[in-house]
Parts: sequence; structure tokens; C-alpha cells
Amino acid sequence: MEESHFDAIVVGSGFGGSVMAHRLAEAGLDVCLLERGKAYPPGSFPRSPYAMRENFWDPKEGLHGLYDFWSFHRIHALVASGLGGGSLIYANVLMRKDEKWFVKENLHNGGHEYWPVTRADLDPHYDRVEEMLRPQKYPFDREPYSGTSKTRAFREAARRIGHEPFLPDLAVTFASAEGEAPVPGEPIREERGNLHGRTRQTCRLCGECDIGCNYGSKNTLDFNYLSEARRHGAKLRTGCEVEAIEPREAGGYAVRYVEHPTSPTSGERGPVVHTLAADRLILSAGAVGSTYLLLKNRSAFPRISGALGTRFCGNGDYLTLAVKPTEEAGGRRVPRVIDPGYGPVITSAVRFDDGADGGEGRGFYLEDAGFPQHVAWMLQLFETPGPLWRLFKDRFLWDWTGTGPDPRLNLELSRVLGNTGLSAGVLPLLGMGRDVPDGRMRLRAGKLDVDWNKRNTGPYLDRVREASRSMAEALGARFVHDPLQSLKRVVTDLNRLITVHPLGGCPMGRNEREGVVDSYGEVFGYPGLYVADGSVMPGPVGANPSLTIAALADRFAGRIIEKKNGSTG
Repeated sequence: MEESHFDAIVVGSGFGGSVMAHRLAEAGLDVCLLERGKAYPPGSFPRSPYAMRENFWDPKEGLHGLYDFWSFHRIHALVASGLGGGSLIYANVLMRKDEKWFVKENLHNGGHEYWPVTRADLDPHYDRVEEMLRPQKYPFDREPYSGTSKTRAFREAARRIGHEPFLPDLAVTFASAEGEAPVPGEPIREERGNLHGRTRQTCRLCGECDIGCNYGSKNTLDFNYLSEARRHGAKLRTGCEVEAIEPREAGGYAVRYVEHPTSPTSGERGPVVHTLAADRLILSAGAVGSTYLLLKNRSAFPRISGALGTRFCGNGDYLTLAVKPTEEAGGRRVPRVIDPGYGPVITSAVRFDDGADGGEGRGFYLEDAGFPQHVAWMLQLFETPGPLWRLFKDRFLWDWTGTGPDPRLNLELSRVLGNTGLSAGVLPLLGMGRDVPDGRMRLRAGKLDVDWNKRNTGPYLDRVREASRSMAEALGARFVHDPLQSLKRVVTDLNRLITVHPLGGCPMGRNEREGVVDSYGEVFGYPGLYVADGSVMPGPVGANPSLTIAALADRFAGRIIEKKNGSTG
């Protein structure tokens, strides 16, 4: 008979849910984790167009894939659906929130964010998370990594505009074992096997981090926190999407979820509805998912704070491009090779100061970026028609007459691909930082909507854009501030920001007037109900937020364990 009551149910398996599941199971609690998506062992991430078209999340249309793309009025949001959550598709950067960016503004007099925790509060939890995720810096001082042209170009551009770049910590494995030299494509020797039972390989520098690493090189959450959670007895159920939650009269919470056909236990059945109960319920479905779930079930939680849905932001995400850079050679400017598909997606970063730490305006980071090589082939198609026509005209027409020259076509075929200025000459620049968290998430006709206007964030976006423009000019490149610009003639509604780091919706606060949860993630007015994901952020993290989400979850889990052991009031 299926177990139906647990000490704790965790909804979602991203940086909040995975940490919670592991810490609570390790402490001896009976834990059930519900993840709507599938497990993705190495080799299972789609690559072909046929498979990729199925790689989106819309169960009503039979789609149970990795990507869940939300399109709101003024902003798009991309999130993940799978065992390991956003770690499956993020670019691996693990960076702590800047100490002075834990701002404390007057929320009752024009302020937008107040952080009830400090950097000192989180540092022990940052340490614990890093010990599990084992971040490494990109080994740019060694071959073949020193040949990563996008890293070199980014560092040169940053220094030319007066900033010092650095190599951020990456949740990527470059060496087979600790202390050994990094070598691409070697088997990773793990202390304990992972839940997939598969052998992982060191980073192969293929630029596919954001579409799922088929080699297991990324230290995604399924290889560490979730594997350890299962080893400690946690039940990990995939293909299980939570639809309803409510308090139980007997105490604790009830959870109703749909088991999709992708669940390992579904067999030939269609979707099946189940109900579970738990003493503690932890929502970790992400800023979009957890907020949406609470908004849909708000009638069951009449005492929940009016701050539900507030403080939404995109962590300042802003993507621009430096296109066709040049460099000096032989007294003239020649095209510069960037080859953005070589190496991890992100290798380098540069920090721009905030007014809170001596700068001007709202602070941010710029990071280099890359993309899979098949994207480079797609870009190459734009420059192929001319050389292909010349090959047809200059060779094949002559051959048809029987008077063709040398029968070898090697040189001509090389020239067809000779102009690679676009495919090998693009440097994406990723900006993220302290945008203004003034968005509001609501239900409209039962559907989630975000009321967010970039007017207040405009000065921040201008600053990121001008810094990115300076970087592009330092490389002798054309600056493109809107990568979707070329599509606007076909699709007129694309002039919106895209965030891969949606935050807010269930913000932390000192009381129920300021937030939905307290500084330990517990929902005001509902003991035993917690939120542990990006939705609890009262404002932008500024840096890549994954490590901060995990550190907060570690802090929240510690408090639950203390209460279980009776060491707190």
C-alpha cells in the first residue's frame, strides 16, 4: 500500500528543494520529494530538431519536456522542469551575494527591498553548499583551456575599459579526481555512485551547459544533493505535478498531485490523481511555480500575507551581443575569432560597483557567454549563399561543359565555409544585477500574470547597456542590444526582456506586512508551511542567484531540524 503520510513533503527539486530534501532526510525525517518533470541521466538530453520540439512543458498537450517558457506582458521567463530543476539548464556559476547588497530600505517610504538576513547570516550556509557542489574555477592557465578565445577576448575588453575580470566558481568538474590535472572527456571518479547509476565525464568544452549536459560534467543537483537525499531514505517521485495544497484539521498539510504518464510507476495509465499528507510542507517550485501554487490555492490559506505575489524581479538579466569583433594584424583590422561554442557557457565575469559600495547607480555583473556549436552552424547559414553561388557558377557550370579545371574541389569547398565572421565572431554578454523588485504576480481569469514595468529599472538597464556597448567597442565589434531585433518584422511582440532568474512572489520579511515568509522561510500564520526557492527573495541577488537560493534553503532546513530536536522555541 502506498505510503500517504510523511514528516515532510518537498515540492520541486531545484536549488531550494534539493537542499531541503537532503538536509531533512539526513536528519532522520521521512521525506517525500515531488518533481513534475522527468529524470535526465547523462545522454538523455535532446539534440535533434525532432526531439527538441518535444522538449517543452505543457502536459495538456502531451509535452513533458525540460523547458517551461512563460510569456508575460513585459517580460519573458524561462524555467526548467526536471529532476534537478534549474541546475539542469543554468550556466553553472556559483557566486555569493555581495555583502553590501543586502540592502535595508524603508518599505513604507518609497523603498523596494529589505533583506531580513545578512551576508554573515548566510556565510556558514554558503560554505556548506559549496562543500557539496564542489565548485571550480575555469582552468584558463592550462592547455587546452587557455585556447578559449571568448575568455581571452572578454578579459582583454574588460581591462581596456578599466575593469579587472575574474574567473567565477563553476559547478563543473574539469579533473577526474581532486588534485589531478584537468583533462577534457575523462571519467569522473566519484566517492559514491549517483542516483542514475551512470559514469560521468569531465567537461568536454562543448558549450552545451544550457541545454543539458549529456556527459554529466556539470555538478547538477541530481548528482549530489538528490543522490544523497535518496541515500538517506528520501522518496523522490518524478512526473508528479502538485495542483492543490491545504491545511488539515488534524494538523499538517494535504497535497494533491497529478502523476503524469512520464512517471516511472505510471505504466500504461493516463494521468492519475493522488493525495498525500505531511506534518511539514516545503514549496520549492521556483519563483513562478510556488507563487502560482499559492495564488491558485489562496482560499485555503485566508491568513496568508497580502505581500503574496509582490517583489517580482528578473535579477537584472539583460543579454546583448558583440558581433564580428576585429583585431590588429599586419597594420590592418582583421576579423577576430571568438568561437563561442568552445568551453563552458560562462567562464569570466566583471563587477560594476553599486551606490551602496562606492559606485554610482545600481550594481551589476557582466559575464561572457557561449552557445552550442549547432547554433554556430545555424548562424553560418546566413553567410553561405554567396560562396555557394560562386562555387556553382565558377566550377559546376564549367564542369558541365566538359572543360572544367583541376577536378579536386578542396579549395572551393573550403571557401564555401571560409567566411565564418558571424558564426565564429559573436560574444554574448550577460548582464545581471540589482534591478528594481516592483513587479506583482496575480491571477487573471485563473492564469498567472505579471504586472511589471521596466520604467523604474530603466536607469539600471541603461547602465548595463552602456557597459556592454563599451565592451563591444573595445573589441572593435558591432554592438547589438536586442538579439531579437531581426525577428521583429515577423513577430512584433518580442521587445521584452527575458529572464532566466525570476525572483520574488513570496518574499521574506520581518512581519506579515512586509513578507510572506520569515527569515527562516516559514509562512506567517501557517506553522510547518515553508517556501524555499527564488520566490523568497525580497529583491534581486545581483550575482547569479543559485548559490544564494541554496544557502537560504540550508538555513531554513537547519531551523526545521532545530525545532524537531527541540532546541528552539
